[in-house]
Amino acid sequence: MNNVQKFTPELNKVYFIEKHTLIHILSGKGSIQVDFNNYFDWQQKAIFLEKGQYIKFLSEDFIVRKIEFNNKSKFYNKEVRVLFKHLVSLGYIDLLECKDCNSFLSESVLASNSSNIIDISSKQWYWQNPFNANKEEYQVIFDTKDIIDKEYANNITSQDLVALINDKGYNAQTLIKNKIGLSVKKLISTKRLQESLKEVAFTNKSIQEVSYDLGFKDDAYFNRIFKNATGQTPRKFRENFDFENKDLFIQDIIELLQKHHIQEKSVGFYADKMNLSVKALSKKVQTKMHTSIGQLIRLEVINTAKGLLLEDDTITNVSRKLGFEEANHFTRFFKHYAGVTPKDFKLKKYNF
Repeated sequence: MNNVQKFTPELNKVYFIEKHTLIHILSGKGSIQVDFNNYFDWQQKAIFLEKGQYIKFLSEDFIVRKIEFNNKSKFYNKEVRVLFKHLVSLGYIDLLECKDCNSFLSESVLASNSSNIIDISSKQWYWQNPFNANKEEYQVIFDTKDIIDKEYANNITSQDLVALINDKGYNAQTLIKNKIGLSVKKLISTKRLQESLKEVAFTNKSIQEVSYDLGFKDDAYFNRIFKNATGQTPRKFRENFDFENKDLFIQDIIELLQKHHIQEKSVGFYADKMNLSVKALSKKVQTKMHTSIGQLIRLEVINTAKGLLLEDDTITNVSRKLGFEEANHFTRFFKHYAGVTPKDFKLKKYNF
């Protein structure tokens, strides 16, 4: 039996993932954070997370359904691992493009057959084909990711890793670069950085101990690598993340954005409300939320627009409600930041 839970998550609390898990956000506003990356476009998506990841919610009004899968053998299936092993960003299924997924998750009782959503979703993932690869190519890519996840702390080089993969008849280095846009070396360094962030943020280990555990022979070198990647020393990062305490700054800026983003789109307005200079606000948002204040404002506008469009409001009305002088200005803005036109986004609702 799988564990199915509906709950209201605490603001800014770190929820560690102990089993392969599906997160379905039923309602709420604001952003979520997964493994130190903030995501704002989570609406109408089923989010898949594997053991060792974390998620936190940067607003107080979320209602979430969580499904924890107990059948471990299920996840040795190479067709299924594509949902959980994230290569670039968040692993998800777009529910507006998957009628079966949407129907399944709309059921009130899921515990008895909730594993079925895995099979439905993995088929949908291949249909979405996020990296434009065939199934055989995907297996090479994910075989590489599997090795990285196991060997990242053992100083494995990209040459070592590629040698392990290339006997399958593919040039893994070229394949991964062409399909994902990242080198094997970058995938390895990204994994090491991600685990470094977790060790620094969530443990009481000394920085020297963290560096040794992650395969760095010199903690001074680890400090330089860490600061180059994050803009902060490990100690400063630990201090700023402070995961055991509620961060009122994040709560305050998100509440301001939700309340005022339709009328106020200037950074200066929010800086005044927070009693900070524009420069100080921008730096603090970047440090604590890993994005820019301008991006936060734009994404609040996009999320509100999506909600109105899904409620069948007309594009002209949505444009007017969001303060755009012309509907075509809104259309250009929406397409630039959402990746589709408002018209195409509305059509998704009816064509899945």
